[in-house]
Amino acid sequence: MSHQTGIEASDKVRELFAKARNGKYRLLKLDIEDEKLTVSSYEKPVDSWDREFDAYILPLLEDKHPCYILYRLDTQNAQGYEWIFIAWSPDYSHVRQKMLYAATRATVKKEFGGGHIKDELFGTVKDDVSLSGYKKFLACKSSPAPLSAAEEELRQIKLNETKTDVGVDTKQQTLQGISFPLENAAYQALEQLKSKKLNYVQLKIDLYNETIVLADSSYTDIKELPKRVPKDAARYHFFLYKHSHEGDYLDSIVFIYSMPGYTCSIRERMMYSSCKNPLLHIIENQIQMEVIKKIEIDNGDELTSDFLYEEVHPKQHAHKQNFAKPKGPAGKRGIRRLIRGPAEGEGAKD
Repeated sequence: MSHQTGIEASDKVRELFAKARNGKYRLLKLDIEDEKLTVSSYEKPVDSWDREFDAYILPLLEDKHPCYILYRLDTQNAQGYEWIFIAWSPDYSHVRQKMLYAATRATVKKEFGGGHIKDELFGTVKDDVSLSGYKKFLACKSSPAPLSAAEEELRQIKLNETKTDVGVDTKQQTLQGISFPLENAAYQALEQLKSKKLNYVQLKIDLYNETIVLADSSYTDIKELPKRVPKDAARYHFFLYKHSHEGDYLDSIVFIYSMPGYTCSIRERMMYSSCKNPLLHIIENQIQMEVIKKIEIDNGDELTSDFLYEEVHPKQHAHKQNFAKPKGPAGKRGIRRLIRGPAEGEGAKD
């Protein structure tokens, strides 16, 4: 057995360890004295472990001296009683002592038997190793790891995409997302856009009522389009893009989904992402308005005339000519040799 500090348990300490593992003791306090591991205090069980926790442990903690405490629970595993290993290292203790106890911690656990230790606590103040501190430790231990903003958003989106809810109302949840009902004004504005009576329609989600409502339908020139994109909220935009292409004058409906980064709340990001596909399904199948191009942006400054043109009419890559094998050198290439096989009737020589 290797020991980081050369400190190991004596035979007397090992004997106490064996009795403790058999359930004789509730608590053992261990100190390092003269570079030896000693048992400076012990207690026998009288009541349940949680009632004796603070009464047994807290009085043994010194403000300027580290120690180890092994505290027995009432539960058992395959090897016997389960224990809590407490490493006490107060802030005001000497640095050399802190380093010595930290380096010997693994040795103590091996000497006692790591299979008996259920939990480990480390404390610099008494609240860390009190009963309430231990319960907080258990709560943190059982809780899932914290998620980043992007991971939380992805988790919420996946939850909404996989749940199904079939009801009699118009709000439905499918595998493709969430379908919120369109407000009448929004529906009429989209029909007017289809008939080219409007050239721009902006929709937003009413998160409180869970409906899609009309946000703006004013005439919008292509130069004014970037100004229509909010910098602090998500939106759905439908723009009648009038332009010329290869000599033809075209009117093309472009769908623009704007989401300005993480300035929006997670719920708003999740709702807009989940409602996008069902909304387009309604527009293309019920209103029967053809959407030529679907674009996602996070900043309205991207919506320039050149950007829209390249999105609607992407450049076609020219056909790449295959590599031509170069011709051989001019002139004679040497005498052509013919290898003749054996003539008919000729056998192999012995």
